[in-house]
Amino acid sequence: MDGKLRISTDKGQLDLALIHGFLSTGSTWAQGIPLSTVRRSIEHSLCFGGYVNGSQVAFARVISDYATFANLVDVFVLPEHRGKAYGKQMVEAVMAHTDLQGLRRFTLATFDAHELYARHGFTAPSRPDTLMEIYRPGIYQAARS
Repeated sequence: MDGKLRISTDKGQLDLALIHGFLSTGSTWAQGIPLSTVRRSIEHSLCFGGYVNGSQVAFARVISDYATFANLVDVFVLPEHRGKAYGKQMVEAVMAHTDLQGLRRFTLATFDAHELYARHGFTAPSRPDTLMEIYRPGIYQAARS
């Protein structure tokens, strides 16, 4: 048990049940997300799985056109594997990926990991007055009602 993190973008290695389980019950941003939605989101994204001794312990997903824009989402390290710099390694792998170089804009949203992302150049929007969003935080719970 060396504890070394191996990162792969091979979707065939992803543990869909683990990813869905964390997002739907352990995340603050995707509570109640259906498995079918997680599956579809993975199909249409560049995904990074983090593995220790063959088991998935981390995940990150990038939505991009691979030319001008990317959005980093669904970044997590399982609670029992935190504090080992796996989150830092995952973000480093995302930022170093060849398909994500030279983009005009790379965005993300975070509640509590500003320091992690700041070391990779992320800042508050320089012109927040130009950004708009449709935000539906309870969309997955509402769909179940």
